[in-house]
This record gives sequence, C-alpha cells and structure tokens, in this order.
Amino acid sequence: MKRQSPAERVKLTIAYNGKPFSGWQSQPGRNSVQDHLQRAFQAILKEKLTVYGAGRTDAGVHALAQTAHVELPPRKFAYPVWISALNAHLPPEIRILNIRKVSADFHAQFSAIGKQYRYRIWQSSVLDPMEIGRAWHIPNRIDVHSLQKASEFLVGKHDFASFSGNRRKEDAVQDTVRIITALRVRKKGPLITVEVEGNGFLYRMVRMITASLVRVGIGREKPDWINEFLERPGDPKASYTAPAQGLYLVKVIYPARRDLESKAQLR
Repeated sequence: MKRQSPAERVKLTIAYNGKPFSGWQSQPGRNSVQDHLQRAFQAILKEKLTVYGAGRTDAGVHALAQTAHVELPPRKFAYPVWISALNAHLPPEIRILNIRKVSADFHAQFSAIGKQYRYRIWQSSVLDPMEIGRAWHIPNRIDVHSLQKASEFLVGKHDFASFSGNRRKEDAVQDTVRIITALRVRKKGPLITVEVEGNGFLYRMVRMITASLVRVGIGREKPDWINEFLERPGDPKASYTAPAQGLYLVKVIYPARRDLESKAQLR
C-alpha cells in the first residue's frame, strides 16, 4: 500500500473589507470571514478543512493582513494556483494575498507575539464620500497634540480592564494585563490615524482607547484623565467605543524562527 504524504501546514495572509461581515469567527447563522474561507476550500477539495485564524475581528472591522493557517493536501497545487482558486471562490471583499509553507508547530494564534492595529478618523465638517465605511467622521475640531499627550499614558504594561468590552461569561478573559509597545497619533490633512502595537488586545480595547483619546482631543477631558482608568482598572470603565468601520488589523507579528518560509514556496 502506498503511504500517503503528510499534509502541509501553510500560512495564509488575508485582507478583507469588514463591512458586510459579522466578524472573523465562525458563528451559526452569521456571515463570517472564517466560514467563507472554509467554504472556498471545500468547494475546491470537496472536503471540509478548518482554517485557524490569528484572532477575532469584530463585525465591520477591516483587515489589511489577517493571518490564518490550514493543513493542505501535499502538492495538490502550486501556491500561486491556490491563491487564484481561493479568490475565485471568495466574495470580492475577501482576498488571499499570500500563501507560504510553515513548520508543523506554527499556529496562527498561539505563535503570535503581537498585533498592530490602525484606527482612521476623518476630521472635517464634510465626510469625503470615498471614506464612507472606512473611517470615523468627526466634524469637531481635534487637538492632535492633546491626543498625543494622552496616548503616552497608555504605552507600557498596564491592566486594561477599563478598556475591555463586556463579553459573554464563557468568553470572559481573566487576565486583563497587556503591553502596548507603541502608540502613534498622526495627522495628514483631515485624516488622523491612531496606530497601536502590543502583545495582545482585549475585546474592543482599541476602539475604546480611541474613543477615549478623542474625548481628550475635542476638549471634553484633560489628557491625564486617561491615567485614571489605568490607576483603577475596571472601576470606572471607559464608556465610549469608536465605531467599527474605522478599525483595521494591520499585521500579526511572529518571531522569525517560527515562521520559516519553504524554499519550495513557488514549486
């Protein structure tokens, strides 16, 4: 009997416009990105595969480079063919950008050491129609210097319980300590971006941080108001959450040694 070759573990890099979807994670009766990917594989292979993502993104949140992994039949197609075949079976709002072979111990979620998110704010009396669904429109004047000053309190290791949305009891996270390694606020014309990088993020954490920073930027609060949430984590909780359409998962960060690209990538 001919021995069957072991499956290949591959890493997918995926971009999607989150507007039509209920988020990344598969849920019964919902329009999730993960379900679309799994159905695309099933349409090609006529068998079910599980696609493991680096983490959830909420309904309406976009991704420039979400990461996932899956076990593929060995040498079924060259990877460029896989990309074309999958994209042909996916809605236009989801695109596979890259596929590469990784080691058998690579895991899209558990091998990750950090993530980078970007939040886009359109600060103008009139929203550019090309920005609909892509940014948070704020007509009020925003003092970017105050935003930057307030953001400094958030960098480092803190208990971010005050910046965590409520989840179902079974999904609740016990450890709310996270490390933000960088938080940059930039302005170019009417576009303000808040870019945050860290070792992990709580449910709605980036959106709650952004909304709180905006409160400071429009003069409703002083910059050191942000520090009150860190000094008394969870009491009080931040009560403002920025809308989903302005948030983008920019990249998932892995240690180089655990994400080895196969020399036979293009085969």
